[in-house]
Amino acid sequence: MAEDYCELCDLPLSQCVHGRPEPKPAPVEPKATPVRTRSTTPRVPGTPVKKSAPRKWTSPDELKAPIVALLQEHGGELDADDVFPTLDERLGDALRPGDREPSPTGEPRWQLAARKARRALQDEGIIEPGTPGVWRLR
Repeated sequence: MAEDYCELCDLPLSQCVHGRPEPKPAPVEPKATPVRTRSTTPRVPGTPVKKSAPRKWTSPDELKAPIVALLQEHGGELDADDVFPTLDERLGDALRPGDREPSPTGEPRWQLAARKARRALQDEGIIEPGTPGVWRLR
């Protein structure tokens, strides 16, 4: 019976940490090889390079600078009701054809992009958050 007890902690070997066998290492999964998305064939000189399709609407990142400039021209703040008409006048023909289409929320896509740009500017600390109805620079 003395053989069933650990000499270090005086517990049965089945309960003591000293009598437990070392855990087996977990099997190592082989790494998956990355999937290539582009063709690996070399481009033949003289063949045209494929270009991506032009964007259908303006991204929020493209609207950040015009929004900041607009707010700076109006003393650092502007009522939300005045932001979109003034921004529409300023951007005019710079908006893409798809910008005037309705977004999933029903408003024109460029206005949704402008709202997302405002949120990004708030996250960056450029526009003051938490002021409903007013877009204000910090």
